[in-house]
Amino acid sequence: MNNFQFYSPTEFVFGKDTENQAGLYVKKHGGTNVLIHYGGGSAVKSGLLDRIKKSLEKENISYTELGGVKPNPRDTLVYEGIKLCREKNIDFILAVGGGSVIDSSKAIAMGVPYEGDFWDFYCGKKPEKALPVATVLTIAAAGSEGSGDSVITKENGNLKRGAGSDLIRPRFSIMNPQLTCTLPPYQTACGATDIMAHVFERYFTNTTEVEITDRLCEAVLLTMIKETPRVIANPENYDARANIMWAGTVAHTNIVGVGREQDWNSHGIEHELSALYDCAHGAGLAVIMPAWMEFVYKHNVLRFAQAAVRVWGCQMNFENPENTAREGIKCFRRFLHEIGMPLTFAELGAREEDIPALVEKFGIGDGKTGGFVKLSAKDIENIYKIAVSPELI
Repeated sequence: MNNFQFYSPTEFVFGKDTENQAGLYVKKHGGTNVLIHYGGGSAVKSGLLDRIKKSLEKENISYTELGGVKPNPRDTLVYEGIKLCREKNIDFILAVGGGSVIDSSKAIAMGVPYEGDFWDFYCGKKPEKALPVATVLTIAAAGSEGSGDSVITKENGNLKRGAGSDLIRPRFSIMNPQLTCTLPPYQTACGATDIMAHVFERYFTNTTEVEITDRLCEAVLLTMIKETPRVIANPENYDARANIMWAGTVAHTNIVGVGREQDWNSHGIEHELSALYDCAHGAGLAVIMPAWMEFVYKHNVLRFAQAAVRVWGCQMNFENPENTAREGIKCFRRFLHEIGMPLTFAELGAREEDIPALVEKFGIGDGKTGGFVKLSAKDIENIYKIAVSPELI
């Protein structure tokens, strides 16, 4: 196990009706003038926004609203939010929604006190200051409610890039699984895929002697394998929703990834798909992550075989562990298919002829990227090609 530092200051408020405590926690964490940032009409139609505003009013906290966040959140709304926060002297941002809303809120939080272009933070610059952010979570997927990460799409050029800083870790996150019960099955499955991908990005590592985090990763994956079909069959299953919601947070606070090298190539490769085609991130990961596995598994056959045995219940073939590794990848694809996820470029709506443009936009040139396996531009091209017509289905 490698040396590590772990920092996770977010206060998690979990359970039924906890959104009614939003005002109390904003006040506790120093907010007096809040931007409520949200997405489409569901937060309004469900009455969630009204309940949150009522809780703020009860604590004499003023607020301004900014809706309109789309999946794969855009830089244009971030600029609007920065301008609004400066005009209204906002001192706290409350994100009401899923990963897209939270990521947009984090971008605004970094941009308000910064004199330059907030996009600098998505090109490698680290922020020195940020407004405090908190969340009321409505979708279990991105884990952004407990992480210091944010991903934004720049509309000019369809560039999707990430930024990270402990300054944008939420001060608190309100997590009521009831708020996820109305999600359509496809959106639920996309979220589940994202959660599993966050774990796999950490699980496939070159670091040895990491049994504790291996087992934590496997526990989250086994939870998702059990609970995802249950909520798709019965969307109002609160207990299954609760397990998935907390699994999403555990998957991306990095508690399952400390002390080990991580990869993150699958996320980077997928970001180009969702930037170009505006597909759901989880759906793109369902296509890309198994393709990545198919391309790299020979780098460490025994680690893939371990996942096949411990996560998917395969029998170890000691004479030929490669067969076990390949069977695990097949099991992953079968599971994704069973929960309604796409497996190929065609199912996602992507086009093979766009692969050169996708690779170019990935932007590594003659370099290499990744942790578990360092990939060249040609390797990334080959992974996209596997995703067009996978072998291991």
